[in-house]
Amino acid sequence: MSSIVESIEAEYRRYKALGEGVFAQVDDDELSAPGPRDGNSIAVIVWHVAGNLASRFTDFLTADGEKPWRQREEEFARRTVSRQELMTKWEHGWSSLLDALSELTDDHLTHTVTIREQPLRVHEALHRSLAHVSYHVGQIVYLAKLHRGDAWRSLSIPPGTSAVYNENPTLERPVDHATTLNRRSGRD
Repeated sequence: MSSIVESIEAEYRRYKALGEGVFAQVDDDELSAPGPRDGNSIAVIVWHVAGNLASRFTDFLTADGEKPWRQREEEFARRTVSRQELMTKWEHGWSSLLDALSELTDDHLTHTVTIREQPLRVHEALHRSLAHVSYHVGQIVYLAKLHRGDAWRSLSIPPGTSAVYNENPTLERPVDHATTLNRRSGRD
C-alpha cells in the first residue's frame, strides 16, 4: 500500500501532466494570449503557479511558505514568453515541490509548517496547495480549449465516450492518468 504522501504526490503529478498536455497542444502565441475580458494568459498562470510552488516548498519544513524573495504581484504581470521560458519556469516550481515531497514521510503529516506566519499541519498545507494547483491547471485547460477550439484534444474522457470508457476505466489512478498524458505528449 502506498503512503499518504505518495498518494498526494501522485495527484500533483497528475496535474503537472495535465498542464504539460496543454502546452503540447497550444501554439507558441497562445501561451501569452490573454484570456477572456483581458484575463490572465496561460503564461501568467504558469508564473503564478511556479512562484507559489517555489515559495511554499523551498525549505518547506523549516521556513515560512511565503518567502521574502517571492514577488507575487509580478507573477500576474502581462508577459510574452517563449515556450522554453515557460517550460523553464514551470519546471522550477515543480522541482521545488517534488524535491520537498521526496523528503517527506507520513510521519511528517502532523508536523507544523507556516504560511504567511499562520501555522498549518503539513497535511493541511499539502491539501491546500494541491487544491490551488488543480484550480489553476483547470484555468490553463480552459484557456487552451478556448484558443484551440475544434482542434482541442481532450486530456481526460472525451465527450460522448463515457460508456466506452466505463467498460475499461484506465485513468482513475493518478499515476495511470499522468503516464497516459505523458505518453500522448511524447514525454515518457
